[in-house]
Amino acid sequence: MKAKAFDKQFDEGGDITAFLELSKARRVLQEQKRVNVDFPLWMIDSLDREAGRLGITRQSIIKVWLAERLEHLPLHPHS
Repeated sequence: MKAKAFDKQFDEGGDITAFLELSKARRVLQEQKRVNVDFPLWMIDSLDREAGRLGITRQSIIKVWLAERLEHLPLHPHS
């Protein structure tokens, strides 16, 4: 498919997924790196309670809360 036809189909809300190589897709600035962090037990208990209340995992709540905090810092890359 030519780029012009691809763009037209996309702009008109058509399904373009058949033309994408999704196995090679990457999210910009979303590459992951595993880290280990030690937390006091009281903090883990609190995180688990809040995560359970929200119906999400402990890892998810940590990521969300850290992201919210980092977004408010000066010189944040998404600012």
